[in-house]
Amino acid sequence: MAASHRVVLGPLVGSIDQGTSSTRFLVFNAKTAELLSHHQVEIKQKFPKEGWVEQDPKEILQSVYECVEKTCEKLNQLNIDITNIKAIGVSNQRETTVVWDKTTGEPLYDAIVWLDLRTQPTVERLLKIIPGENKSFFKTRTGLPLSTYFSAVKLRWLLDNVEEIRQAVRDGRAMFGTIDSWLIWSLTGGKNGGVHCTDTTNASRTMLFNIHSLEWDSELCHFFDVPMEILPKVRSSSEIYGLMKSGALTGVPISGCLGDQSAALVGQMCFKDGQAKNTYGTGCFLLCNTGQKPVLSEHGLLTTVAYKLGRDKPVCYALEGSVAIAGAVVRWLRDNLGIVKSSSEVEKLAAEVGTSYGCYFVPAFSGLYAPYWEPSARGIICGLTQFTNKNHIAFAALEAVCFQTREILDAMNKDCGIPLSELQVDGGMTNNKILMQLQADILCIPVVKPSMPETTALGAAMAAGAAEGVGVWSLNPGDLTAVTWERFEPQINPEESEYRYARWKKAVMKSMGWETSEPQANGDSSIFSSLPLGFYIVSSMIMLIGAKYISGIDK
Repeated sequence: MAASHRVVLGPLVGSIDQGTSSTRFLVFNAKTAELLSHHQVEIKQKFPKEGWVEQDPKEILQSVYECVEKTCEKLNQLNIDITNIKAIGVSNQRETTVVWDKTTGEPLYDAIVWLDLRTQPTVERLLKIIPGENKSFFKTRTGLPLSTYFSAVKLRWLLDNVEEIRQAVRDGRAMFGTIDSWLIWSLTGGKNGGVHCTDTTNASRTMLFNIHSLEWDSELCHFFDVPMEILPKVRSSSEIYGLMKSGALTGVPISGCLGDQSAALVGQMCFKDGQAKNTYGTGCFLLCNTGQKPVLSEHGLLTTVAYKLGRDKPVCYALEGSVAIAGAVVRWLRDNLGIVKSSSEVEKLAAEVGTSYGCYFVPAFSGLYAPYWEPSARGIICGLTQFTNKNHIAFAALEAVCFQTREILDAMNKDCGIPLSELQVDGGMTNNKILMQLQADILCIPVVKPSMPETTALGAAMAAGAAEGVGVWSLNPGDLTAVTWERFEPQINPEESEYRYARWKKAVMKSMGWETSEPQANGDSSIFSSLPLGFYIVSSMIMLIGAKYISGIDK
């Protein structure tokens, strides 16, 4: 009887959205782009040393399985037939680096997350063998400066520091990949015939990929001393890679793969030159479609592959401004300072004061990304007075996200020559109306938010559904679903906006040059590193044990 009441919706497409802070699985109607159901699981981040950020690849994989199963259960409860799910797309946090053993299927080390800073000494060592120590030396090939951000230096660190990985490379057992590669290999069979591949968007974030030839670059691999046999095969963003081998969706093709920011560009339907979007997630990422020719930035932006939606389709490129800390600053207020119990409380605190009262927060926890690329910067809060309270700090944290966006938008306007007249936005933070209004005020242009904010997952679903052999989602402009928007217009005068922005820039300058790559006694802050104090404590312990021993004899 239940089967007779099944809701008939036509073809559906699933989307795995694996981000820095959570994993989600979402299911869309391929004809209307309507989101039907989803499930989300938060992912733990590990901070074993200052500047280090790691995640467990097995936990990430398990979270994907859990999200898929839970979403399918929810669809069944809605009487939606999961056999109508015709394809699955993958969107992922980029640059995060995994090395695993192809014979056991086990990771050989935790994933090193894109935010991680441990590779700064590696970067400095590599810079010394580049002519003129020019960090932009490989930019013409890769679109990227030499930085801790990208996968090649993370992989170099693993090869230098983890004997288990070196041995696996010698034995021919090692596989390297970003999160997309790890997931696709595992979901399509793992050690039993899993497909080891990546797509052009993720490959373009490694510093090992030539963005013109769309191939792994043997000279770059030689420079970073990375064996090419451990690299995944590079495929387009929209084609069948393999089939799901377990769970409720066994047999469904995985046919779309895009790095999260490229997926959001597709989901926002920015298919024309000059169209741009800004995603507010853990970090903040502004991408502008530059068409079929890569544009090299002169103002600190990255050149990256936007998408290649089919084996025989042309590649499109984008200019990108990357900010390391956006939503992560809210998580920091919650988890580290404890001034809020939930992320949503930050909006309420900020709304109660409506100003930072001259307080400025530069959340350079992982150095500064675009447009500065300054790894020595660290987070600062300045302009504090006795009047400052947690509400002002919450407001300053939201303002910081907006100021950082203003910096990369200014750089993009200079590179593109045509200023953006409005900013399309997406990502979890866009639910914060205070933030969106602040953003419009600080940019002095309207901010427009789609009514369906899950554009990253939508982009991966579109790529999967449009793949040859699937063909349930049309990407022809006339067939794309009309998007409804919420607009935020600037409400302060430009002079006030410029004044606040100038004060922010002053704070940014104060945050620079704070840190060096010299290790601080291997991070050992133990009291035993002080010899006199250590000697005193050890001798005291010996005396105490001796006294107890003597008293035991007396009894």
